[in-house]
Amino acid sequence: MVQCGLLGRKLGHSYSPAIHARLGDYAYALYEKEPEELDDFLRHAPFHGLNVTIPYKKAVVPYCAALSDTARLLQSVNTLVRRPDGTLYGANTDYDGFAYLLRCSGVDPSGKKALVLGSGGASVTVCAVLAALGAQPVVISRSGENHYGNLTRHKDAQLLVNTTPVGMYPHTGAAAVDLSLFPQLSAVYDLIYNPARTALLLQAEELGIPAFGGLAMLVAQARRSSELFQDTSIDDELLRSIQHSLRSQMENIVLIGMPGCGKSSVAARLGALLDREVWDSDALIEETAQRSIPEIFAAEGEAGFRRRETEALAQLGRRSGIILATGGGCVTRPENRALLRQNGVLFWLQRPLEDLPTQGRPLSLQQGLSSLYQQREPLYRHFAHCIIENHHTPMDTARAVKEAFYEICRH
Repeated sequence: MVQCGLLGRKLGHSYSPAIHARLGDYAYALYEKEPEELDDFLRHAPFHGLNVTIPYKKAVVPYCAALSDTARLLQSVNTLVRRPDGTLYGANTDYDGFAYLLRCSGVDPSGKKALVLGSGGASVTVCAVLAALGAQPVVISRSGENHYGNLTRHKDAQLLVNTTPVGMYPHTGAAAVDLSLFPQLSAVYDLIYNPARTALLLQAEELGIPAFGGLAMLVAQARRSSELFQDTSIDDELLRSIQHSLRSQMENIVLIGMPGCGKSSVAARLGALLDREVWDSDALIEETAQRSIPEIFAAEGEAGFRRRETEALAQLGRRSGIILATGGGCVTRPENRALLRQNGVLFWLQRPLEDLPTQGRPLSLQQGLSSLYQQREPLYRHFAHCIIENHHTPMDTARAVKEAFYEICRH
């Protein structure tokens, strides 16, 4: 079988093998190489095609007997193909990937001022695509004429693209800029795809600005690489199918709702249906504190419990592909929304108040369910992507959540 793969220094978990398994009939391996190993590998390893990632995109250029137009322009290669005569051809399919992301977003960049955060290789590629499409890219770096200290001079920016690693897993929750500085933005792009929604994208969502993550670019650049590996053409329909499949694997299913509405029971059924890990934030809190939730309330009050809850959600929200049942009051802290939505699709389970138990639930007992619901109803609505009625069996509700989840991932 033809041998292809991904070349880099530290690859960790990569989605590339799963993507390429759908794109073509070839083996795809991960090649972690130190700089001193690069020369021997490129000259003697029996590969047919390679994707190239950090830090070797420029280092492989001298090994190429020929370059694509974009690779020559950018002096950066992320795809290598061994030609019949044994020489290497180098291309830059990141260019194709970002062009596809722009096209999918439906935004015409022509004539628009675009801020590009970062000055590395990805920034150079993004700027080339934007310029080719008629935009006016402005690079923002830590030093130089345009930097993070004089952003106010660019309040008229209409597009913003983050090419930095700020906000990438595991250091989620950070953003390189505050989007409120740019009142004319019509779209925000973040090349990061883990988490699914960076802090930058979540702020864009809050401000009503169309926002787009890096998953589409990741899949599109892989598609173009695969076309070069196989000397063939792959249509957009397969691209969309792979993107939707990846998103459904990566995203968490998060259940929110009133205490006793059935989140834990439905989560257990979902875990069985989808063969996923199931987590319960209240159980993690109790395990960490080594005491029950009523005991935590008695010793630390609601404020102490909420602090512990946010710590648990910060830990769980960074995970990918899990089922998460949350505590009924997690919506009372605004910061929890971003922690849950960064990698999750949130489902609000609704059940009639008269069917909700109160035993062992401190706030339900103290405040009464009706009062508690009136306080939290707008918060649940603000947090949730989708509302699911939990009037039937836990398995019926789990199936309804599953169906809604896949439908959301398709769009």
